[in-house]
Amino acid sequence: MIIYDLNCEKGHKFEGWFKDRNAFEHQKSEKLIICPVCGNVDVELVPSTISIMARDVRSSRRGSAEEFSLPKAIELFHEYVNKNFDDVGPKFAEVALKIHHGEEEKRNIKGTTTENEEEILRGEGVQFLKIPVPKFDS
Repeated sequence: MIIYDLNCEKGHKFEGWFKDRNAFEHQKSEKLIICPVCGNVDVELVPSTISIMARDVRSSRRGSAEEFSLPKAIELFHEYVNKNFDDVGPKFAEVALKIHHGEEEKRNIKGTTTENEEEILRGEGVQFLKIPVPKFDS
């Protein structure tokens, strides 16, 4: 697994995890890599210290490949989000605006939005992060 730092054409930075460089190039050519902030598919690779560190750590800890598996990392991420964020479902934009305007207590929330709702949130200056939810075959 290789971790690449990526930039979209609007300057948003994010990470991508790929089997190898060919997997990255293929996904990029098929426009399968999407900026989680703005949804842009025009992305570029930037140097990543994380992938270098991961290789160093991996070589010093033989036999612990499970610690570096993408499905395990995503599982841990989702566990964290589920424990620390209130699920407001399709009311995400409504609740986010209320929190932003001080009408509701500040807290971590998760949910879904439409593209129109996302534009409204951006226009109001509400910071949010879109996180695609990958599905793995069992």
